[in-house]
Amino acid sequence: MIPLEVWLVVCLQMVLGSADIIIHHEFIARLAWQPSARRELRLHGLRNLLHGGIFLVLAWVTPLGWTVLVLVGLFALEVAITFIDRLEQDARRRLPGTERALHGLLAINFGVLLALLAPTAWSWFVQPTAVEWVHRGIWSWMASAAAVGVLAMALRDFSAARRVARLRSEPLDLELAGRRRWLVTGATGFVGQRLTEALADAGQEVTVLTRQVARAAVLTSPFRVLTSLDDVDAGERFDVIVHLAGESVAGGLWTRARRQRIERSRPDLTERLSALMDRLESSPEALICASAVGWYGDRGDAVLDEGAEFHDGFTHRVCAAAEAAAARAERPGLRAVSLRIGLVLNREGGFLGQLLVPFDLGLGGALGSGGQWMSWIERDDLVRLIVHAATDAALHGPLNAVAPQPVTNRDFTKALAGALGRPAWFRLPRFLLVGLLGEMAKELMLASQRAVPAKAVESGFEFRCPDLKAALAKALS
Repeated sequence: MIPLEVWLVVCLQMVLGSADIIIHHEFIARLAWQPSARRELRLHGLRNLLHGGIFLVLAWVTPLGWTVLVLVGLFALEVAITFIDRLEQDARRRLPGTERALHGLLAINFGVLLALLAPTAWSWFVQPTAVEWVHRGIWSWMASAAAVGVLAMALRDFSAARRVARLRSEPLDLELAGRRRWLVTGATGFVGQRLTEALADAGQEVTVLTRQVARAAVLTSPFRVLTSLDDVDAGERFDVIVHLAGESVAGGLWTRARRQRIERSRPDLTERLSALMDRLESSPEALICASAVGWYGDRGDAVLDEGAEFHDGFTHRVCAAAEAAAARAERPGLRAVSLRIGLVLNREGGFLGQLLVPFDLGLGGALGSGGQWMSWIERDDLVRLIVHAATDAALHGPLNAVAPQPVTNRDFTKALAGALGRPAWFRLPRFLLVGLLGEMAKELMLASQRAVPAKAVESGFEFRCPDLKAALAKALS
């Protein structure tokens, strides 16, 4: 007989382990989409196979005599794989504090489980060698259900390990004539990192402005780091300034304090960049600043080029303040371009990165009615458009940084689910989204912006991923 205390500790271990997998492995680290996580995924798969075996033994078998060593061996292998997994995690990624704390709780609870199970295992060991099939009531069925769950997780882990082995990041070859000096803010971000590395690979001279030097360690190409604009000597020269830094509009709930940070973060740094240009002996040729299609507000089915009107709202006011600051920085010899960026698509992060896990698990669905228009752009196309805006002397003012073919949320949902080979049966109703997130849901999830890249196309820019199918194929290839 297995004591009740053992089953209760097993249940707690299942709850803690499931929380670690869902919260940290799936949604925070997104291991199933990280090429560098192949070894970690395999370790997780092996450990889940062992867990499945342990659960089935505890559910239906009483190992007597020397057969107890099979169960002991399963536990020993679990300990060894967990130890190797912890070493792999520490070497490959920085674990958040919550994951480390949960790992500590799992280790303590596992120790308690072994201590509670040891007397029972010893009582089995001293009996004549045999294998007895037993039925332990509700606990047999609960342990069997747990075994099915962890074995399904093992299959997912092994499948994800094979998938990430095929994922590749294609080099981004920028067509640049001559060597320019670039100053980039937000260079460690989702777009900025790709831009900075591509510029450096193209032989450009790149300076990165960041307050956290440690974060710049993610950049793999040669670059220079600045922690303050005050460190720039008046005699230095920058040909192009790309300003991508700013508080994320979608990075958290819109509290009053956070709204204020969002409203001021980008314009404040733009003004400091303008002050820098005032004291430089040689003025840059171009200032490229990030804005967003949120400038247009909720415009329904209207086709929006750069001359379209707007519908007022918080996102419009944020974008308008950023674009006004960029316009004020414009001066003779300096063009200021405000990129009205759509949803940036790439598996490594951004909008698509957040959706891959739920859609891959079959939990994807449309938002509200699904009829709202989504303006998007593939990340490498955005990087190329930034360079194009910096080098085309005819471009200034607002520039829609979106692909030529916007789609409705309903069509986007179908396309992503189809690309992953998953169903998308769910729908998040408008009342639920607004009830949970308020104005944030109305403006970021339910607002409709059917923006088109009129000025980019007119200037001769060519999109390599002009339609959603091509963008998803590249992201998931």
